[in-house]
Amino acid sequence: MSSRLPGMQARGGSGGGGSGADPRPPFRLLFVCTGNSARSQLAEGLANHLGDGRLEAQSAGTMPVGVNSHAVAVMRERGIDIARQYSKGIDDVVGPFDMVITLCDSAARECPRSLFDAPQRHWSTPDPSFVAGGPEAVRDSFRQVRDRLEAQIGTAETESRRLLEAVLHKALAVA
Repeated sequence: MSSRLPGMQARGGSGGGGSGADPRPPFRLLFVCTGNSARSQLAEGLANHLGDGRLEAQSAGTMPVGVNSHAVAVMRERGIDIARQYSKGIDDVVGPFDMVITLCDSAARECPRSLFDAPQRHWSTPDPSFVAGGPEAVRDSFRQVRDRLEAQIGTAETESRRLLEAVLHKALAVA
């Protein structure tokens, strides 16, 4: 009997982290917003960085428009390079995913749930692109969203791993 849960894919390599690397495959997240320009790009970069091989994140938009330069800049402030990330549509990402997280109300309504055989969460997150004021006000808004997403991703990873471990333990006990 396989100990792999539905939605978990086998991966080659150690999954990151050196000699004490976690032998489990990474928990796969998909972050979705409308434009795949700001919020979902920040979340993808943060999850991949903070997860240290335990998380594998992708992002997509219901109507992708390109990566916002403020997103790249505020991530660079944290030492996280998302300059190579690009805006993708939902059809451009390859599943399966262990969790799909929508980051805006529009994406939550428009995301075709039938495409994802995964638990879904909604984190209603303000679009940092649409704030009053000049470039520094917009940049500050991006920082606030980045920091908010960072806290949410840390909590989500912990909760997701606990849930998966409980289901796996129960499945193995039955076998």
